[in-house]
Amino acid sequence: MGIYYYWGDDEFRLNQAVAVLRDRTLEADWASFNYDRISGEQPDGIFQALNQAMTAPLGLGQRLVWLQETPLGQRCPDNLLQELERTLPQIPETTVLLLTSGSKPDGRSKFTKLLQKHGEIREFATIPPWKSDQLVRQVQDIAKELGLKLAPETADLLAESLGNNTRQIYNELAKLALYWNAPDRPLPPSVVNDLVTVSTQSSLKLATALRDGKTEEALGLVVDLLSRNEPALRIVAALVSQFRLWLWVKLMQESGERNEQTIAKAAEIGNPKRIFFLQKEVRGVSLRRLQQVLPLLLELEFGLKQGGEEQSALQTTVIQIGQLFQ
Repeated sequence: MGIYYYWGDDEFRLNQAVAVLRDRTLEADWASFNYDRISGEQPDGIFQALNQAMTAPLGLGQRLVWLQETPLGQRCPDNLLQELERTLPQIPETTVLLLTSGSKPDGRSKFTKLLQKHGEIREFATIPPWKSDQLVRQVQDIAKELGLKLAPETADLLAESLGNNTRQIYNELAKLALYWNAPDRPLPPSVVNDLVTVSTQSSLKLATALRDGKTEEALGLVVDLLSRNEPALRIVAALVSQFRLWLWVKLMQESGERNEQTIAKAAEIGNPKRIFFLQKEVRGVSLRRLQQVLPLLLELEFGLKQGGEEQSALQTTVIQIGQLFQ
């Protein structure tokens, strides 16, 4: 028996994990008989999934039951919870039950605690673009999976160029692995510059351009980001997070706080060593202006969620923020 709950908005990594689980579970010749994919949006979806999970597989291999986009992690009525409490411990060893969702399960809910008791919860959330150390680690992990050795400078360049687009990272690294027929030699940055379409556009660069008052550059970054199908709300979320970090660091700095651990805790930054660089970034920036940015971004987010036109709304707000830092 295996019970899994995969969640996160990184659809590429999540679907890769599902494919690995499917290949590991199903016997190819019997897959069509033993593979059930059920929509979690159906009113009786969970009941269908549990019924199929209790059914023995046909022929060789195991049975895989996949309940997609289930809302149980956020809301689980008592009748469903009771059915899960009764059925999960009884699921046979020949069945693998997989539940997936784009949203994080509520850690306080009885459903989540039940899943933790009987199964495994795995996260596939997109790494925020400002968490550069995690992006580098992701590049290194995928390269290792593909048998490609990277020089440290190469991993940094790829993380900066490709950001948090895991599909593109995987595709580019697979291409580099085919080209670089020298498994014992680290791949140098020069090869990346020759073979990878290096994009210098990111939401973090957009935030930096706005902070520096480079309105024209920021407007160009908005166009480039949208042309690469970067969701407008994701761009706004990145801007909110980055300006929030700068605001906290500047606020603590001006209040006289010098302890990096204390500042990191207040700003919810995992690595206190990053504070030194953030302090340099806001050294010549006005606290009052940083305070004025977040209301503009929250107003932009509200407008986009109300169906506002993405490019014009983003450009209008970019101009307003740019004017603050002129």
